[in-house]
Amino acid sequence: MTRQTPSDASGRAARPGAEAPRPGRVLCLPGVYRPQTDTLLLALAMRHEGIGPGTDLLDLCTGSGALALHAARLGARVTAVDISRRAVASARLNTAFARLPVTVRRGDLLGALPGRTFDAVVSNPPYVPAPGLSVPWHGAGRSWDAGPEGRVVLDRICDDAFAVLRPGGLLLLVQSALSRPEETVGRLSAAGLDVSVTDRVTIPFGPVTRGRAAWLRARGLLPDRLDREELVVIRARKE
Repeated sequence: MTRQTPSDASGRAARPGAEAPRPGRVLCLPGVYRPQTDTLLLALAMRHEGIGPGTDLLDLCTGSGALALHAARLGARVTAVDISRRAVASARLNTAFARLPVTVRRGDLLGALPGRTFDAVVSNPPYVPAPGLSVPWHGAGRSWDAGPEGRVVLDRICDDAFAVLRPGGLLLLVQSALSRPEETVGRLSAAGLDVSVTDRVTIPFGPVTRGRAAWLRARGLLPDRLDREELVVIRARKE
């Protein structure tokens, strides 16, 4: 998993200095994902896209609530969802400490908000390939483990994105190249969205990816001797 600040990007690169958004410090209960490189990359993309006053935004897989709070600071009306009780508790605590009007719901992706639609959806879902067939129910691994291809959650978001977006609505999704961004682009395009990869960053392996490198290579997901991982932000617009 990723563990560094964006520094080597192609496409729309992370910029140094005041333009680089840094979500404020957040409280994370044990087992809740702490903001990392992917969080910062998605926060930067949100600012580039003009998320702000008047934007009705959904943060799926909110974790600590860092991205939801970032969107609220930009002026958006924010709803945040996570299936983890500890994540929901962390996000609610962080919302209270920040005194920002973020609504935090517990539920399984869009099942928590039946019939709702939004101007924008952002998501930093579990996306790391893992030996298990599904996202684990307990432990820190539920924040990043996403089945043998890393796509257990990604595919569900792709399949549901069109219905949850209003006309002109925007989806911003971050994932690893290990979980095949080209499949995400294909699924979203097939659903009728205008899709592109807008941001990229390559960083050294963090402890999670490094610890399962042999398994990833055995499955053909990781070339020999590669010790760096690419993250991408995928942008999808509903016309």
